[in-house]
Amino acid sequence: MARTILLCTDGSDLALAALRRGLAVLAPADRLVIAAVVELTPPIEVVGTGFAGGVVSPEQAMREDAAARAAAQRVVAGTRDQLGLDSAELAVLDGPPGPMLVELARELEADAMVIGTRGRGGLRRAVLGSVSDHVVRHAPCPVVVSTEPD
Repeated sequence: MARTILLCTDGSDLALAALRRGLAVLAPADRLVIAAVVELTPPIEVVGTGFAGGVVSPEQAMREDAAARAAAQRVVAGTRDQLGLDSAELAVLDGPPGPMLVELARELEADAMVIGTRGRGGLRRAVLGSVSDHVVRHAPCPVVVSTEPD
């Protein structure tokens, strides 16, 4: 049976270290997918509210979103190169990172996911949210989470 592993990255050194650690723990896979998620310009920043206009023009939002997608494409390609995973597939998704990664894992029928975490706890995580926390709670498969190296 073919095994699929989803490797999640944000392009940080922490994410790269987490992927290295996770790959060392997991048995070899038949299919590796390296994914990054881009959070696009919120529509309210373009159209505004009932009382105030938008703070970003539609053209500027499109340029910024295209630049963010291109940067994410460089991140996943760079991750593939740095990990020496020439046959890995690349995915760049648009939307909230946690839910998008979980949905991709479902679509891929992933056998496992690997993701890093900064190890924030308590109030900071409650206020800022945590992509890895969301993934662990909602993933359709086992998740290997690696924190900052010692």
